Amino acid sequence: MSSRIGWDDLVWEDPDGGKIVLHGTIPTVVYPRKLRPSLEWHGLALLESDEVVDLWEQEEKDEAESNGVNLAHELLSGGTMGIFLEEVTQIDDITSGRFPDPEPRRIHRLAQRHDRPIFFIEPELDDEDWEAHMIAEAKEVSSWKKLLGLVTIGKKWRKKVKTNIFEAEKPPKAVTANLSSAAVLCATWWDLNQWLIGEKIAKARNERFASRLRGALKELRTEFSNDAVLLVPLFLPWRNSIYRELTNLPELEENSSNKTSRLTTEEE
Repeated sequence: MSSRIGWDDLVWEDPDGGKIVLHGTIPTVVYPRKLRPSLEWHGLALLESDEVVDLWEQEEKDEAESNGVNLAHELLSGGTMGIFLEEVTQIDDITSGRFPDPEPRRIHRLAQRHDRPIFFIEPELDDEDWEAHMIAEAKEVSSWKKLLGLVTIGKKWRKKVKTNIFEAEKPPKAVTANLSSAAVLCATWWDLNQWLIGEKIAKARNERFASRLRGALKELRTEFSNDAVLLVPLFLPWRNSIYRELTNLPELEENSSNKTSRLTTEEE
């Protein structure tokens, strides 16, 4: 397995047939064509609930009315995302601070345009197990230890950056090397978010998502047989964790795709 902040997409082959392609992204960063998936894929899985589409559409409306308003809001909100955005937008030769999140939204629009199945991997709120998971996550984040730890979040951030630098890989040729700096910041943001919810809760989430990804791939196989390819855009440092859970062959959890209406606009 490559570095968790390397550039090659991870491809997992299901022993039942088909492939799951884990395509790493960096929040708010526009990917050059060289880093976009080049293989043929048949369905899209988002590690989100279906509400993310409403969020993206609202962000697009907000940007149309006032360019940069979402970035300004996130910077004022503070937290780890605020730190990430403050630093990533200062990196030269990359386009960042864009809302909605450019790479997942681009792929989602492409799936819509070609009427490809779209799977939302996060369970719905009426799922009792997922409700229990969300409650446990909220309790962990609001524990006194984590709240106290947030007081020194700047120090934790700088320490993580120094560690993650050693995991960075150079992007492919013809792609600015500064994207490695963005990848390091992304890994730091992700690490601190996972620290907040705790290793046990993060692993339980990853196990559930892996099960539902296998269920999504099973549905694709009904049309594309063993050639089925499921594309999964997810944050760059998250890929290895999901890949490991897939290799454990979790019992698949079936979930149905949502085919949305085809767009008339051209892909950006």
